[in-house]
Amino acid sequence: MIKRRDDEPPPAISRNGWRYHHLGIPTTVPHPDEQYIQHLKMFVRGFDANPFGIEWMRFEPDCQIHDLVRTLPHVAFEVDDLERALEGCVPLGPIGSPSPGVRVAMIVSDGAPVELIEFSGKRGGG
Repeated sequence: MIKRRDDEPPPAISRNGWRYHHLGIPTTVPHPDEQYIQHLKMFVRGFDANPFGIEWMRFEPDCQIHDLVRTLPHVAFEVDDLERALEGCVPLGPIGSPSPGVRVAMIVSDGAPVELIEFSGKRGGG
């Protein structure tokens, strides 16, 4: 295994071209600004306003999202081709869609959840 230097970005960025999108943090504390995503049975907040892309997530007891995502923080990367990005990865479940024009997949890296996001009709990179 080749290790990266302190001043180098992780290979997901430098080699794969993935772009940081957000950091998702599970919580059990309700918040007045959270938004409910009915088909996922979860609440989210902060994503649209936090300058660092921090998103707080709270889950209904019968939410079907994988336990790793419900209990551990995850980092999310925007990708141009979700199927290609998933090659060689360990998925936590099928590709899903939290909202129109958005496709996501959760993978596991060293025991931690990582979210890959593809947007349709958006810019190609950056």
